[in-house]
Amino acid sequence: MNRAFYNFVFYLLLPIIVLRLLWRALFLPEPAYAKRWGERLGFVNLAKADRSETQWIWVHAASVGESVAISPLVLKLRRERPQWGIVVTTMTPTGSDRIDELFGHDVCHVYAPYDYGGAVKRFLNSFQPALVILVETELWPNLVHYSKKSGAKIMVANARLSEKSYLGYEKFAALGKPMLKQLDCIAAQADSDARRFEKLGVSAAKIRITGSIKFDIELPANLAQASAALRARIDGQRPVWIAASTREGEDEKVLAALRLVQKQIPDVLLVLVPRHPERFNSAEKLCEKEQLGVVRRSSGQRVDQLTSVFLGDSMGELLVYYSLAQFAFVGGSLVATGCHNILEPAALGLPVITGPSQYNFQTICERLAEHGALLTVRDERALAAAVIDLFTDHQKLTSMGDAGKEVVAANRGALERIFTLVDSLLPT
Repeated sequence: MNRAFYNFVFYLLLPIIVLRLLWRALFLPEPAYAKRWGERLGFVNLAKADRSETQWIWVHAASVGESVAISPLVLKLRRERPQWGIVVTTMTPTGSDRIDELFGHDVCHVYAPYDYGGAVKRFLNSFQPALVILVETELWPNLVHYSKKSGAKIMVANARLSEKSYLGYEKFAALGKPMLKQLDCIAAQADSDARRFEKLGVSAAKIRITGSIKFDIELPANLAQASAALRARIDGQRPVWIAASTREGEDEKVLAALRLVQKQIPDVLLVLVPRHPERFNSAEKLCEKEQLGVVRRSSGQRVDQLTSVFLGDSMGELLVYYSLAQFAFVGGSLVATGCHNILEPAALGLPVITGPSQYNFQTICERLAEHGALLTVRDERALAAAVIDLFTDHQKLTSMGDAGKEVVAANRGALERIFTLVDSLLPT
């Protein structure tokens, strides 16, 4: 499939994409999806109108995870290269909200244009970025093609390429390989990522192994205070574990594991934090269906001895939720979505448990497992067994937590390496 056929298919699908936005806004309901459609079609002059910057860097981070990951680089650029305006694009309303929380008016935020020629060209004509930074795996054929045609340099920061993604590029080589060759620089997370990019035809001279910027975690200064305030809502000194960033179809498995754990540790408390806010209500209903006492964070109610699940129904507080727990299960891994950020709990000194689907963090999972900081479980029964084991083996709990902190500390430095590469691509 080459780019001409890709464009033909994309134009055919565009009405369906717009109808999906409307459906999400009306029937989920997610009203934010009914707003700012013009930005998705490349009409961004209104958002840019109140900005004084004249030269731009475009950073594209698809959703919340990528936004958080790239935030240290964006902050460093604003601090050390203030002459450059930064436009940050995301695809989702939750990503948009997170950008606003992280940066406020310090950056210009709009939704990313859909990847058809007209939208991408309108966006580029408005900002005329000198450099485009794509985060992790956000590679789109028209975005790359027209950015290159406009004269911009293109970099992939914190780049990863799993075996699954590599096979996808191989399958659609007529579309993917020409796109990859247009990139000016790839800051790869690991040797394995770099090798896969090379096998797809990217020149080794364009690839640098920088490590993952996600190791450069800065814990908020008010974390201890925020954690103490939330912990004060929990009655007694209960054993607490967290299931974070759970995906659809995963909450049922986590709650099944909780039921098994309760047979041996009756006063255990689960902090459940679904990945997407549109699933907060369904997670609560699932707890009620399972006859598990549930309290939502937003309710302000106390978490008493009859509460089995404390439901984290807020955004931007994941580190606070982690700090309530003695160890963490990281979701997206008992369903086939590749796992989510395992480094946040590790940086806090929490042992980490994941399911077998780890392709988004494969190298990092392997590194943590090698150092004894991570356990992989195959299903809800194995998850329950791991939870019981960690609650009852305090030496293992401590050693795993310490190992995770050591791995995070030893792998810091990607931020400086990526910043140096960005700086080399900016015109002087």
